[in-house]
Amino acid sequence: MPSIFRHISRMLSAIGPAFFAIGYTIGTGSVTTMVVAGSSFGMQLLWVLLLSCLGSWVLMEAYGRYALVTGETALYAFRKHLRGGWLLSLLIIVGISFGQLNSLIGILGISANAIFELMALYVPSIKGFEYQAVLVIAVFIIGLMYGILLLGKYTLFERILIFFVSLMGLSFFLSLFIVHPRLEDIASGLIPSIPQVENGKMLTAAFVGTTMAAATFVSRPLFIQGKGWVKEDLPRQFRDALSAAILIFCISGSIMAVAMGALYYRGLPVTRVLDMVQALEPFAGRYAVAIFFTGTLAAGLSSIFPILMITPLMIADYEKGQLDTTSTRFKILTGIACLIGLTVPILGSNPIRAQILTQVFNIFVLPAVVAGMAILINRSELMGRHRAGILMNIGLALAFVFSCLISWTGAVAIWEKL
Repeated sequence: MPSIFRHISRMLSAIGPAFFAIGYTIGTGSVTTMVVAGSSFGMQLLWVLLLSCLGSWVLMEAYGRYALVTGETALYAFRKHLRGGWLLSLLIIVGISFGQLNSLIGILGISANAIFELMALYVPSIKGFEYQAVLVIAVFIIGLMYGILLLGKYTLFERILIFFVSLMGLSFFLSLFIVHPRLEDIASGLIPSIPQVENGKMLTAAFVGTTMAAATFVSRPLFIQGKGWVKEDLPRQFRDALSAAILIFCISGSIMAVAMGALYYRGLPVTRVLDMVQALEPFAGRYAVAIFFTGTLAAGLSSIFPILMITPLMIADYEKGQLDTTSTRFKILTGIACLIGLTVPILGSNPIRAQILTQVFNIFVLPAVVAGMAILINRSELMGRHRAGILMNIGLALAFVFSCLISWTGAVAIWEKL
């Protein structure tokens, strides 16, 4: 039995950077999106999830291949090789930082509330102290994460993410077997169709944005560097990117299927992950709720960790193209991010102005991230025989189209809020 666990551990550690990709991609926001989609439309948007995961695979492969062939990280390469690349890199840093920090605000709030709801299932008497309990839980979570980050070791970060992502995947897969939606309904979701609701096309485009996270691609060369991979590891990098895309699809699809089985069949659409408590408990029992919310919590914690790191990592990437997890600047910036993350638990709500500002910056980030790498990976003087082929260029072109659709969705949303 111990040998089996050692074998599994070696297998998981072999695809380490993939877990950072999953951490950036599947957080409580993604869980919320999948729950809302599954409870409202069943598996109708599964084909969109599949396409977005294929796009993510292409971009992870492109960024990873470039890093191994040239030895350069993303923002450093943009600044060095692209005309006006320094401005593009700075815009990406600002845009991703705003987007990820705003995500952190929501993730920490939902994670703390998820723990509180789990506790309330077994200790109902604490419901009268929700604000105090949620705040204490949030401070404990963010304090623990910051303490781990102060150690500054990539291998430790990777092991923690492996634990959280594995727990998340196992929890959602177990929930799937408890709820057991019909297989034919799941398969029907692979047939392209758009929900017949107002702004259905916009909804479909926005759904892609939950999976194609710009931070995932920009940070990948840094984590490959931290892993110690070199040019000879190109096949391993390819498998790692594919593994990340498959896991993202399977985990996200499982969440949609659970929501369909528990809610859609009963005509009970929800708008928040925490609504699943009231919806799931009468249907599947408190233990099923506990398993689902364990997955939700693991999704949140697996995202908090890399989000705290993203801004100092991108700044170090821009300046010298090196992974930096031990400098004083890294510790200060991650500490500031921790304080920002406590906004929701302290105020009890997410600032609307911050959300609008995030959308403004997110309009240009993903198209810029796709276009920048599409240019670099096609330069023969940089990539040699490893430059992008026909299939990768088709994938990059489609990813760029998808990213522009997402940008249009964001622009429309901002216009409607003005």
